[in-house]
Amino acid sequence: MPETDLPSLAAALSPGMRLMGIDHGTKTLGLALSDPSRLVATPLETLARRGLKRDLAALDERVRAHEVGGFVIGLPVSMDGREGPRCQSVRQFARDLIAAIDWPLVFWDERWSTMAVERMLIEEADLSRRRRAQVIDRAAAAYILQGALDALGHAARRARPPTPASDTPEGPAGT
Repeated sequence: MPETDLPSLAAALSPGMRLMGIDHGTKTLGLALSDPSRLVATPLETLARRGLKRDLAALDERVRAHEVGGFVIGLPVSMDGREGPRCQSVRQFARDLIAAIDWPLVFWDERWSTMAVERMLIEEADLSRRRRAQVIDRAAAAYILQGALDALGHAARRARPPTPASDTPEGPAGT
């Protein structure tokens, strides 16, 4: 299945299938997983890039091991919203990924992800520069994935019909 939008991605997944977040870099791939209910993203690992074939084989292993049914890939658009060479590289990687692992995928704007994650790792986790370098890519993948999961949850809540505030014969409280 090719690139899609979030609602179509969610509809294409079987119950319990996870989403994998990917922060694509030239030297590493940061990976994150959703829980089976697709509410929470958790950093998984950082893969060192070793060539496209090996990268795709490593991803295929993780997809099978973790029951992944779709991907959320960070798209590094510029601050003014334009797509440059880095976006083209990510889009090519996505085409290669779809050819190797035929699961649906969406792109997620990652403009602020690395900055937000780095700030959190410094201010809240108080990690050293060396330790931050070891975890930043998978943490950014989790941040990207969590943004998509939050958007899915928000869309699902908006689509639900409202429930009455009270089951009493008088109607909702306060009337």
